[in-house]
Amino acid sequence: MRAIVVRSFGGPEVLEAAEVPDPEPGPGQVRIRVTAAAVNPVDALTRSGALPLGDRPAVGLGWDAAGVVDAVGPGAAGFAAGDEVIGLRDRLDVPAGAYAELLVLDAASAAPAPPGLDAAAAATLPLNALTAAQALDLLDLPPGASLLVTGAAGAVGGYAVELAARRGLRVVAAAGAADEEVVRRFGAEWFVPRGAHLGDAVRALVPGGADGALDAAMLGARTLDAVRSGGAFVPVNAGPSVPPPLRGIRVAPVWIRADGARLAELADLAARGRLTPRVAAVLPLADAAEAHARLAKGGLRGRLVLAP
Repeated sequence: MRAIVVRSFGGPEVLEAAEVPDPEPGPGQVRIRVTAAAVNPVDALTRSGALPLGDRPAVGLGWDAAGVVDAVGPGAAGFAAGDEVIGLRDRLDVPAGAYAELLVLDAASAAPAPPGLDAAAAATLPLNALTAAQALDLLDLPPGASLLVTGAAGAVGGYAVELAARRGLRVVAAAGAADEEVVRRFGAEWFVPRGAHLGDAVRALVPGGADGALDAAMLGARTLDAVRSGGAFVPVNAGPSVPPPLRGIRVAPVWIRADGARLAELADLAARGRLTPRVAAVLPLADAAEAHARLAKGGLRGRLVLAP
C-alpha cells in the first residue's frame, strides 16, 4: 500500500510517499481502507523530530481517519467488513499511520462514522473533538461556571466552545477579530480579540477571572493570568509553555487517548448538527508536503484533509 512516512526529520520536504506492506489486523483490531485523514499539528511535530520516537527506519504520520472496515481481527467485536467508521491512532512510533491507504486500529479506538457527513468532515472529529471533550472532563466545571477558550476558532477550540456551551458553561472565546461571529455561533457568550491583553480583557468581562481555561492556542502564562485564583487550567500541549500552578490554580495538561465509545457520542452530535466539523481543503495523499506547508503558514479555519 501507499503511505506517507519520514525517514529523516525536518521540514515538509522530508515527507515521502512509500510502498509499505499491507498491515494485518491482530486480535481485537480492525483494518480500515482510509478515505480521508486529517492533518494535525502533532503530525508536524512528529515530522520535525520534536517528539521522542524509537529507532524505526521510517515512521508513519496521521492520527485520525475516516474510512471503511475491510478486515476484522479475532475478537474485534462491534464491526464488520463494509462498516463506515472513524478512528484515532494514538501511538507515535508506528511504521504507518493514517496518511495511508490502509490503517489498523484497535476496535476500541474506532466508532461508526456519523451518518450524513462526508468522509473529510468526519475525519476531523477523532483527535480534535476527543481532545476538547477530554480537556473539559479535566476542567470539571459545574454548569454556570465561566470558561475561557483560547484558539476558539481553531479545530480543538471550536469543538471545545460547542461542547462547553452544551454543558451549560459560560464561554469567553479568544480568537481573531474576524472570527467573532463564528465563535458566538458556536455558543460563546463573550469574545476577546487576539492582540488584547488577555488577563485584563477577561477580567473586565468576568470579575476576578474565569473559573477555568482551556488553552487551545498554547499561550501559557498569558492564559493562566486570566483564570481566577483557585481555578483550573488545561493546556492542550504539555510542552515548555505550560505555566506553574500559580495562585492555587489546578494545572492539568490533557493527554489525548483513543476512546471509541466517547467518539461515537461525538459523532452522533456531529450527525445531528450539534458539533461543526470544518474542512479547510481536501488534498490528494501525494500532496502531504503541500498540506504541511499550508499548515505551517497558519490562518486555516478547519483542518486540511488528505484523500488516499
